[in-house]
Amino acid sequence: MGSIQISVAQAKAEFAALVARAEAGEDVIVTRNGRPVARLTRLDQAPIVYGDLADIRMPTDLQSLSIPTDIADAFEGSE
Repeated sequence: MGSIQISVAQAKAEFAALVARAEAGEDVIVTRNGRPVARLTRLDQAPIVYGDLADIRMPTDLQSLSIPTDIADAFEGSE
């Protein structure tokens, strides 16, 4: 998909619609005084979910902290 350029003032007034356009794959370039200063774009990577860390082991220096058992078990993959 393409991209559009929009001023900061216009972006402020139309923010929700611009987020929807970015979600649909369009890049939104925000300008200040006609100069591009920011880009609103879709995230292609899904956010990390806590369970995605199940195979990572907790460093020994952190094991002495008082971490709730359910969280430590989930981190260690022993759920």
